[in-house]
Amino acid sequence: MNCLLDTHVLLWWLNDDQPLSTKSTATISNGRNVIFVSAVTIWEIQIKHAIGKLELPDNFRDSLQQGSFEYLDVTPTHAFAVGQLPMHHRDPFDRMLIAQAQVENLTLITRDAQFQHYSVSLIEA
Repeated sequence: MNCLLDTHVLLWWLNDDQPLSTKSTATISNGRNVIFVSAVTIWEIQIKHAIGKLELPDNFRDSLQQGSFEYLDVTPTHAFAVGQLPMHHRDPFDRMLIAQAQVENLTLITRDAQFQHYSVSLIEA
């Protein structure tokens, strides 16, 4: 299975500070699955950290690289797909993750209930 982590799921996984569902934990830790982290997620985390809304450990980049995640770049195809999404959700980071999951046929792991309004495969975190 190929999955894409929502931002909060990545942070909870790395910090081990929020309980994730049994299914999401099993999916992320299963070495046969490919777990993607979007450049959008890293961008969102860095913005929130820079404006003081999020604390990050000094070794965030190292922790991310040691996590056996695959990085997912943003492409023009993803950007155009965002424009085709209905406006159920206004968060631009989340809308890009939804578009990426649709374009790349990825299952999104999230606890955001708004994602259910889109045509995308989900695992509840």
